[in-house]
Amino acid sequence: MTLTFSGAVFDSADPATVADFWGQALGWSGRESGERGEAVIYPQEGETVYGPPSLVFQPVPEGKAVKNRLHLDFGSTDQAADVARLEGLGARRVDVGQGDDKTFVVMADVEGNEFCVLGD
Repeated sequence: MTLTFSGAVFDSADPATVADFWGQALGWSGRESGERGEAVIYPQEGETVYGPPSLVFQPVPEGKAVKNRLHLDFGSTDQAADVARLEGLGARRVDVGQGDDKTFVVMADVEGNEFCVLGD
């Protein structure tokens, strides 16, 4: 199994305003609104994207204390197998108030950083 980077999710007080800012900053015109008030932006054909996405892990002196304001989403073609594989690597399932009826699984990495494994 291989996870596919799907996107980053920012916690925000005013999603539309933050999405407008980043859409303009990045020159991306793709825009959708989610049923729970989410605002999603993405590049359209020919718009600015610089190389493949990267993840940077920088050292900080303090440990994680609260829920992340940003988390990563990963697509999976076999969610159950990927969740089991990630648990074998040291990740764990976490409850951030998502409820039991969701099609995604919220997990935490080895330092407690939340991320989601999306189903088909």
